[in-house]
Amino acid sequence: MRRVRFNDPDTGKTLIFITNQVTLPAMTICALYKNRWQVELFFKWIKQHLRIKRFFGTSENAVKTQIWIAVSVYVLVAIIKKKLQLDASLYTLLQIMSVTLFEKMPLQQAFPASEYIPPEGVPCNQLNLFMI
Repeated sequence: MRRVRFNDPDTGKTLIFITNQVTLPAMTICALYKNRWQVELFFKWIKQHLRIKRFFGTSENAVKTQIWIAVSVYVLVAIIKKKLQLDASLYTLLQIMSVTLFEKMPLQQAFPASEYIPPEGVPCNQLNLFMI
């Protein structure tokens, strides 16, 4: 076992790591632990915001696909929140959308407090996400 002590210049804290890696320099050990903590924070954010409680597949492709789908949904809901100028949190909006998922209705009906006014005279060959 090896004990590595690191004084963080940013926070002024002294961090102590215990490792069985005896060949790497102390600064490399500290960098690895710092990166590992960033990975832990990323997965915590995924669980809290993207509502991924478990992965359906175990392959790299399955995990990446599930994360990208969740991120895409999160970004789309954030766009809807901004476009409709909603005060509700993204979590609340996701809850409302999950309840009304299979109901065919305009988004304004699901969020009656919105005051979205679509732009006038903008030619568009796409379907309107914000139907009135």
